[in-house]
Amino acid sequence: MPYPVKAVYTGSFDPITLGHLDIIRRANRLFAHIVVGIGINKDKSPLFDPDQRVALVERLTADMEGVEVATFDGLAVDFVRQVGASVMVRGIRPLTDIAGEFTMMMANRQLDHGIETVFLMADEQFVHISSSLLKQIAVMSDNDEHLAKFVPREIIADVRRKLRAG
Repeated sequence: MPYPVKAVYTGSFDPITLGHLDIIRRANRLFAHIVVGIGINKDKSPLFDPDQRVALVERLTADMEGVEVATFDGLAVDFVRQVGASVMVRGIRPLTDIAGEFTMMMANRQLDHGIETVFLMADEQFVHISSSLLKQIAVMSDNDEHLAKFVPREIIADVRRKLRAG
């Protein structure tokens, strides 16, 4: 039975990967309500615009009760408070993310002592996945089976379409 707490999982989700989806599923088992917060960084040139990223995440989480998707700009801790949550979920890959995530957690704690950060270690089959790596593979390989090791099959056509258009 999940804890009756609202939690937020933030990221760029450009695009959502199998690793992201795994963290959402696992957090959904732990918490009664999960808000997937899609961050908008005006200084970056994303593959998918915010509305498209929301649509992709909503499509992939439609069967998960208690999952909501929203966009935000600004500080993640402000977004967590805006949606009435008290927990921030962070997925971490063991070798690449720990130091940066720890620093971010400490900064967030300084900004808002009332928000707890929960780290979920990436499953071993997803630790190598990053959005930048999957974009490289998508450009270099026409084999959808290669791409399916990084993104859900349901969005492979979307990724290919965007990369061809871009």
